Amino acid sequence: MAKKIKVGLVGIGNCFSGLIQGIEYYRQNPKQKVIGIMHEKIGSYSIHDLDFVAGFDVGINKVGKTINEAIYEYPNMVNWVPKNKMPKTKAEVYESPALDGVGIWVENRVKPIKSKRTTEQITKEIKKTIEKTGAEIIVSYLPVGSEKATQHWAQICLDTNTAFVNCIPSFIASGKKWGQKFADKKIPVIGDDIKGQVGATIVHRTLAKLCDDRGTKIEKTYQINVGGNTDFLNMKEQDRLVSKRISKTESVQSQLSERLADDQIYVGPSDFIPFLGNTKLMFMRIEGRQWANIPYNMEVRLEVDDKANSAGIVIDAARLAKIALERKMGGPIVPACAYLMKHPPQQMSDPQAKAELEKFIKG
Repeated sequence: MAKKIKVGLVGIGNCFSGLIQGIEYYRQNPKQKVIGIMHEKIGSYSIHDLDFVAGFDVGINKVGKTINEAIYEYPNMVNWVPKNKMPKTKAEVYESPALDGVGIWVENRVKPIKSKRTTEQITKEIKKTIEKTGAEIIVSYLPVGSEKATQHWAQICLDTNTAFVNCIPSFIASGKKWGQKFADKKIPVIGDDIKGQVGATIVHRTLAKLCDDRGTKIEKTYQINVGGNTDFLNMKEQDRLVSKRISKTESVQSQLSERLADDQIYVGPSDFIPFLGNTKLMFMRIEGRQWANIPYNMEVRLEVDDKANSAGIVIDAARLAKIALERKMGGPIVPACAYLMKHPPQQMSDPQAKAELEKFIKG
């Protein structure tokens, strides 16, 4: 029997709710082929070998509850496994310092705890919880724009010798200073900014590379995204989007043999449409020229459930972090970052990143 991978979660929102409910869906339906995942096994670890031992959040309606209760709390929208069919767990959700993790648009929905404790006191408890639960990996699902909060959790991982998977565009694995800190302490880090399984950015960069590889001249391109969950509501606050736009834009630019001028490319979230819920819509256009300067263009509309699109990626990331821990590897795990994340420390084409990742898995 494979040893379990003990995982702590920061941000008990829709993304994690979809991940854990999806694992339970497959557990309850053993004859159902597991789809939505790129590796059935990594090493000896399957999707059922993840053990979520602790959660951390700021919501007054989540902190103090068990994980199986907290994932159904407002403003979460995922209900793939009915609440009464979700197995009970002893793993609890603990208070996390808010710092810059709660934007002005989502504050009324999230309803953060008005804590009487200092950040230092909360952090001290978090470190004790990590030690008590034996968490080996921290997965951060913090909202976009949580720069201070992400760095705070990165430091907690460094202080507790815990691997870090950073799902948002705060540049930890891809930042020289933070990447080096993890390398110096021989602690694995995978990031930054999760690349959905068949998401807006992976589709955009794949088609852009196709056009580039086939010898066309791309002249301009855009990608706009809309959705109706807390993630998109949070991103209405433009100041929180700086790193997100950099991450998504560079992911596409990295696939071109000749960079587009900044005013000829736009890649980023656009707006919040409440009734879309967890559905994400992407609209993409590429314009360019072919033989004899004859123009061409293409447009794509993609509709996905954002949570189903990310869950398998995070499951792979956690298992890869575990393998890195077993091999006593530290710093950014470059093949994992390049294949699973939009803003890795080293950009590659997706086929190249996949090949490098398979080599890493085989050891």
